[in-house]
Amino acid sequence: MKIKDSIVFSVLATALLAGTGHANAAEPEDSVSTEGMWQPHQLPELSQELRSHGLKLNPDSMTKLTEFPMNAVISLGGCSASFVSPTGLVITNHHCAYGSISYNSTESQDLLAEGFLAKDMSEELPAAPGSRVYVTVSMNEVTDKVNDRLNDKMDGAARFAAIEDAKKSLVSECEEDPGHRCEVYSYYGGLNYYLIKQLEIRDVRLVHAPASSIGKFGGDIDNWMWPRHTGDYAFYRAYVGKDGKPADYSKDNVPYKPKHYLPVAAKGPVEGDFVMVAGYPGRTNRYRTAQEVQSNFSWYYPTMQRILGEWSETIAEATAENKDAELKYASRVAGLNNYSKNFTGMMEGYQRSDLLQRKHKLEKALQAWVESDETRQKKYQSTLDDLKALVVEKESAREQDLALNYMDNSAMLGAARQLYRLAKEGEKPDAERKRGYQERDLTRFTERMRRIERSFDASVDKQVWLYFLQRYQALPKEERIASFDQFLNIGNDRGELNAALDKMYRDTELSDVQVRESWIGKKPEDFAKSKDPFIQLAVAMYDDMLAREKQEEALQGRFAQLRPQYMALLIDYYHSLGKPVYPDANSSLRLTYGLVKGYQPPAGTIAKAADGNDGKQRFVPFTTLRGIKAKYTGEAPFDAPKALMEAIDEKNYGRYYKKQLDSIPVNFLSTVDITGGNSGSPTMNGRGELVGVVFDGTYDSINADWDFTNNTRAIHVDIAYILWVMEHIDGAGYLVREMGQ
Repeated sequence: MKIKDSIVFSVLATALLAGTGHANAAEPEDSVSTEGMWQPHQLPELSQELRSHGLKLNPDSMTKLTEFPMNAVISLGGCSASFVSPTGLVITNHHCAYGSISYNSTESQDLLAEGFLAKDMSEELPAAPGSRVYVTVSMNEVTDKVNDRLNDKMDGAARFAAIEDAKKSLVSECEEDPGHRCEVYSYYGGLNYYLIKQLEIRDVRLVHAPASSIGKFGGDIDNWMWPRHTGDYAFYRAYVGKDGKPADYSKDNVPYKPKHYLPVAAKGPVEGDFVMVAGYPGRTNRYRTAQEVQSNFSWYYPTMQRILGEWSETIAEATAENKDAELKYASRVAGLNNYSKNFTGMMEGYQRSDLLQRKHKLEKALQAWVESDETRQKKYQSTLDDLKALVVEKESAREQDLALNYMDNSAMLGAARQLYRLAKEGEKPDAERKRGYQERDLTRFTERMRRIERSFDASVDKQVWLYFLQRYQALPKEERIASFDQFLNIGNDRGELNAALDKMYRDTELSDVQVRESWIGKKPEDFAKSKDPFIQLAVAMYDDMLAREKQEEALQGRFAQLRPQYMALLIDYYHSLGKPVYPDANSSLRLTYGLVKGYQPPAGTIAKAADGNDGKQRFVPFTTLRGIKAKYTGEAPFDAPKALMEAIDEKNYGRYYKKQLDSIPVNFLSTVDITGGNSGSPTMNGRGELVGVVFDGTYDSINADWDFTNNTRAIHVDIAYILWVMEHIDGAGYLVREMGQ
């Protein structure tokens, strides 16, 4: 069955979207649901709703990925961004550029602390290896081409392989056009497939980033919190060869000239304004079953929250009094702390919500609907039963899976395993190789080997690996990997294991980037002869790990049969009620929209703050420079550059003063529907002008991966604050002028 665009109705204001809930009786009457991460081709169906909120552009034109504004919205491969000048200037979040800032930092020149500004294009720095700018140029449905390879008699392994082969074939044909990267994305659990083609720009350079005391003001304490006062922005520039085509880094390359870029507004929105965010949201799970919801919130999140905290502490202890190592692991630690706080908030939000009860209610209604019609019962009952059984089967191995997923968490072992896998896959025709090890992947693979250089310290890597090995040792012997245990002689003596790891790190040559690169292209027999301990371990455990991989793929193949059937059931059910269904986020281009709006936090939310709260436990939608001054302590994470504090004291607002606030806005709230991957997404007004950059959600929105409520809020950095800091604090006025201001 194929989902039809016609099921998307413009009744969003009161609709209950699949897998979530809508406003309950206790919510304010003026609440407006703007849930949904919409595919561009769905926007015409939402035309009436979009226009009623304030869209001035034609929704039909917004479906065209080569036209304004969608052509200006780009992916960085994990974060979103947008072009903001005719010479390839890109704006994204500070935390999205964090890896590149860290990569270019040294103990003597800490760009994270000091910030960075290239005085002109000649001073722009290469971004971290592997950095990319992806410009989406087309999106075509290929569901039939994938499904033609499938049949109901296939087991899980055969189905997984057939889907992978179909994807590889479609991608191979698409990438015959040089300079482009293509991927096949699944929607609605695999009910639909789309082939997405992107221009892949490989020369990306760091242009400007404020000091972390601006870009990360509030640090982990303020992360996910409101009121917020963070200047979370940074600038890259995209470069291409003189022929205008993507090219590797070269001093002779020239700035990329995008077909379209976003005009920058001098001032941001006011309360109640329509805003929209276009970007590449990562993953949401709004269509998971009640059983899966319960498992994630009762086991996975608590377990991972604890692991992430201990992982971060391990790195902190290992980098103590080692500034260079601290800088190398700064981006990793920031990510670990972010996810740890995210998971804590997930659990707290879940406890306050009725998500599980609504899931059970939905599934009870689904079951009754299926049973009420004989045709539906024949079509869907087995899907409900089989999916429930498969989820139980998967959960029975969750402890083992988690331990095995992290047992090789060493940069050296990871490199050795990838290099050996590349050699093994190289024995096959390219079309039969595992994705990630094909000819199209060699450039990325090489860059991954190079990137280790600026994020690796042997003593830190060993301590992290030792931490995860101890978790692995807790598994029963029969659940562990025999070849892995035998090589490391894993027992219960930590001292012996520690000594064995010391010897491995002492004897390996893989810590040298040139050595790592020299292994690319070698044959499996070369690896078998190697005396390097990490390569020896990679060879020894290969067969056992490959067998485990095949088991996982077979399980994925079984889910790949049941998920689409379950989504077809949900779509049919909601269609019968006249209610819309949008696909879960999957890192492809989406548009979401909403209003600039505060909210009433639920009971128990900490609401006291120096700015942004009227004292009645209701959050107003803007913070201002006053809040920075009120939070300022002179010490991280509430430090700020001297020039910024002086400008606040002197009320040196310039043209960015907003009378309604009697100050300059710093951050603002909106009702747009976002998730991870949306970081760096442009926030536009109804005319497609850039009025901010989205960078976070509130603590009451952490569950947005699973649920959307009328208290869900996104946090944006206001364009006025960005421009003010650039012009009055960092001396980046030439970039402001480049953006037309």
